[in-house]
Amino acid sequence: MIPLVTGQEVTFWIVAPLMVLGALGLLFFRKAVYAALSMAFVMVNLAVLYASLNAMFLTFVQIIVYTGAIMMLFLFVLMLVGVDTPDSVVETLKGQKVAAWLAGAGMLGLIVFGIGGALAGGPQVGLDQANAAHGGNVESLAALIFGRYVFAFELTSALLITAAVGAMVLGQHARTRPKVTQRDLAEKRLRDYAASGAHPGSLPNSGVLARHNGIATPALLPDGTVSEASVSAALASRGVILDAPALSRTTAEAFEAIEGPRAEEDDQ
Repeated sequence: MIPLVTGQEVTFWIVAPLMVLGALGLLFFRKAVYAALSMAFVMVNLAVLYASLNAMFLTFVQIIVYTGAIMMLFLFVLMLVGVDTPDSVVETLKGQKVAAWLAGAGMLGLIVFGIGGALAGGPQVGLDQANAAHGGNVESLAALIFGRYVFAFELTSALLITAAVGAMVLGQHARTRPKVTQRDLAEKRLRDYAASGAHPGSLPNSGVLARHNGIATPALLPDGTVSEASVSAALASRGVILDAPALSRTTAEAFEAIEGPRAEEDDQ
């Protein structure tokens, strides 16, 4: 007689390989966004398994809480650190790799012993009989969560609250002083200039004409005198600053030296 294949078994053999593929994607994808989507894929398939076992409360909790809320928290963290942020290869905590290997070996042993106990154990009670002990699936879960596993439930709640508060603290930088505006910077600059006696505006540019814009040619004030602020201190110490008449004579001589040979060439 051919044994009948139940719908739960068919669902398991379809969904379980997909969950394994999603878990492998979580491990081997280099981009954090792809890893997060792989984890969401695993969670959705796990909700399908819960639905096949008539555990509707766990089904909706798996979709709404874990896939909808926890995964959004992961994506929020990814947005904080940046999607393109490279992973640091520097080991900041000593023995981190050893602890990771030990934790992985412990998790593997837990999975092996759990599967072995399920296969070698006696007849399974089944979910229907377990739910009938307290009148339904929700009532049975409430009896376990708030009864036998109440300490683990409270510890998990404290962990999630701490993680949420930590994410908000990292995302929000509280200001201890008001933000400095452009007006504040300008007023501070004027106060500093007034205290030091310096000129509050920009220094005058070098040169008096378009033909003479070198740093060695000082700027002229409205009365015709040379503005010492337009000449560097090094040139001033060398005594190369010229007054207005001397600058005019030097400029005229320079023009004559340049235009004289040109005029002779034109006459020829």
